[in-house]
Amino acid sequence: MKKLALTLPGNYQISPPEKFKAETFNTLGDVINELIPYIFALAGIILLFLIIWGGFELLTSGGDPKKVESARGKLTHAIVGFIIIFIAYWLVQILEAIFGIQIF
Repeated sequence: MKKLALTLPGNYQISPPEKFKAETFNTLGDVINELIPYIFALAGIILLFLIIWGGFELLTSGGDPKKVESARGKLTHAIVGFIIIFIAYWLVQILEAIFGIQIF
């Protein structure tokens, strides 16, 4: 397989970094390890929107008990999801430090 490279004037060649070469993705675990940081970032963005959405519903409920309960439910679920993701991330970081392995 020919390597993807960019040839510049003056015979300089820029190759892609090692982690982006197709040979490094041998297993499904390798692909998941590369996607994990993006998944955490996406989860953070979703959390932000859920908190904004729940807060907006709470502010615009006008005292209606059903709308207030719905908004509180959204906020509660968003915060519980955040706590789960936060604990999962730091658990992996702690396991990396304890066992001296590179998971991400």
